[in-house]
Amino acid sequence: MFNNSISIPVTDNHLDDFYAKIGSRTRRKRRKSELRGGSDRTCKQITRWWPIFLFNTAVVLFILHASKIRWRSSSTKLGFHLHETNLNRLDAPRCLKLLPPEELQRLDLQLNEYSSVPIKKVIYMSDKDTPYDTNSQQESGTTSDSGGFTISNEDKSYLKTCKSVVSTCAFGGGDNLYQPIGMSNTSLKKVCYVAFWDEITLATQEQHGHIINKDRFIGKWRVVIVRNLPFKDQRLNGKIPKMLAHRLFPNARYSIWVDSKSQFRRDPLGVFEALLWRSKSVLAISEHGARSSVYDEAKAVVEKNKATPEEVEVQITQYHRDGLPADKRIDGKKALNEASVIVREHTPVTNLFMCLWFNEVVRFTSRDQLSFPYVLWRLKVLRNINMFPVCTRRDLVNSMGHIRKAKPLG
Repeated sequence: MFNNSISIPVTDNHLDDFYAKIGSRTRRKRRKSELRGGSDRTCKQITRWWPIFLFNTAVVLFILHASKIRWRSSSTKLGFHLHETNLNRLDAPRCLKLLPPEELQRLDLQLNEYSSVPIKKVIYMSDKDTPYDTNSQQESGTTSDSGGFTISNEDKSYLKTCKSVVSTCAFGGGDNLYQPIGMSNTSLKKVCYVAFWDEITLATQEQHGHIINKDRFIGKWRVVIVRNLPFKDQRLNGKIPKMLAHRLFPNARYSIWVDSKSQFRRDPLGVFEALLWRSKSVLAISEHGARSSVYDEAKAVVEKNKATPEEVEVQITQYHRDGLPADKRIDGKKALNEASVIVREHTPVTNLFMCLWFNEVVRFTSRDQLSFPYVLWRLKVLRNINMFPVCTRRDLVNSMGHIRKAKPLG
């Protein structure tokens, strides 16, 4: 008979290996159970303490936010504003190609006669449909003896002396007056700096220690006090000096408009040369940095509560009916602009353009970005426009942002 059993020799070494394997398995099981137990305890701790952790985090964030608000409030009382960290910054321009300083000192205004322009003269009509002298400034939509945007005779006389001008305005208490920087001695002699204030802004600035001297200057700015503003909306009142500079400065050939939230920081004659004379342009204005279509801008205006949906819809619906295309470029130029800086020559064509633009912001919303493409599209004769890039606009001004909300007229 055959023996089917298999003989397995067992030695002491084999027994030791066997027991060692069993022991290691037992330790692994013990470690796994300990890990499971530890993770369970950790989960229980997190579940128990997470509401307290969230509460403490919320308290810390609230304290930080409250201290930030308190610091801003105290800074404002001391006359310092967070936006003013840009004030007086005069770094080298990145995109604006100015002439060297020695050539800027030799610049002079180009006062040649108008040539090759399709419109030779713009006739302004009074309410009685009769023409009037543009130098009289009567019934012109700007200043009037019968009421509306009234300025003194002394101020009118000063405005008539300006051959070129940098202007700004602050109505309803608005922004502070930032002194221009970066100009040459030649520009100081040939360029006026004029700021239009109303009586509310005058009182506000006096409270902050900004006092007009006996010559009606604050620093380099000649301050003109305007009374009897025609609109309750201060944004509309601000469009008068912004768009109708040719009416306020009847003898000026060139002008630069700067929004009150910005500090002008370049040589005006150099800017005229770089943005107008060099490119043979009559109007220079910045491209919009975020959008290109007026219809996209209309949506953004509503989303940012810059105007009511109803008034924007009325305006855009009318423009659509008139056939304004949704194209993002008009005559090869970006259709949408940002008008915080406007550089222009006062020609019949540009004067007409600015009057028509002003009519649109009065007719519809005060958001002038919405109406600029429409007027440009309708007025086919204005083609020599310099739509400069956003980086050039940043070279022109230090932007501080609006520091206080304008008070509407009652």
